Amino acid sequence: MLKTNEKKLVRIVVDGKVAPALVYPNSVGHDGRVHNLPSLGGITLNVLIGDSAFGWAADHVEPAVSTLLNSEKRGDRPNTGYNFLACIGNEARVTSGAAKGARGVVTGRHGGCEHVIVDLPVAAMEKLCTEDRIQIRTCGQGLSLTGHPEVSVCSVDPALLRRMGIKERGERIEVPVAAVVPGKLMGSGIGQMQSKTGDYDLQTSDKKALARHGIDELKLGDIVAISDHDASFGWRYLEGACLIGVVAHGDSNLSGHGPGITTILTCPTGKLIPKKSSNANIGRLLKIGRFRKK
Repeated sequence: MLKTNEKKLVRIVVDGKVAPALVYPNSVGHDGRVHNLPSLGGITLNVLIGDSAFGWAADHVEPAVSTLLNSEKRGDRPNTGYNFLACIGNEARVTSGAAKGARGVVTGRHGGCEHVIVDLPVAAMEKLCTEDRIQIRTCGQGLSLTGHPEVSVCSVDPALLRRMGIKERGERIEVPVAAVVPGKLMGSGIGQMQSKTGDYDLQTSDKKALARHGIDELKLGDIVAISDHDASFGWRYLEGACLIGVVAHGDSNLSGHGPGITTILTCPTGKLIPKKSSNANIGRLLKIGRFRKK
């Protein structure tokens, strides 16, 4: 078991609401074509954790339920606080409307729109309405690995971290991942200073490169490594570094964009060792999305 400072973490209850569905009409894709497709936000009934991150007739689709604090002031401090505090694996609960009492789990975040993405049972989502309230019991920011100061942890619930099968290998840490993404394929998000909110897009305009590196079959919720990238103080390229994240939203037609990855572990000095595993999906670990018992 990895030693952490879990007992020192604060648990803060935050309260958001179901975000309205958004669309960006007449978007010009990397193929030069104009696209008019469903996009982010809303309640997505048929795209869940465990489904493919590719192939949907959509752009930046978010699985299950998108939430935020205030749709009119996305960049203000309370919205940023909501996005920052909500960590992958945190418990969520519907507190208003016909689905009141339904319980779910935070699965990721989406920058720009400042959405926190929540998995709920489909039966509960069918009762949800825009503006219904969802409470999140946040915990995870400030988490650290005792004895490994060079490894930064963020945006992950301590209970999920324990389930990931991480092992100490001397001074290094071995992390099970579904795939290793070459750093040269990363796009939107690079240079952003705050890597503890939002997400970082894998750009997917080069389909041959995706297939060559075996990342054209990524699924929503997959835990992945990004080689030669560090997010200790913002997303950046750095040879020998490694970043671990969770695929939070789907692919995009836009240049420089694609499936978004929410950062959970990062190290600039090569202390993180990715190990391929077919079990490395938060849906499998938390029994949610397509892995939820019916």
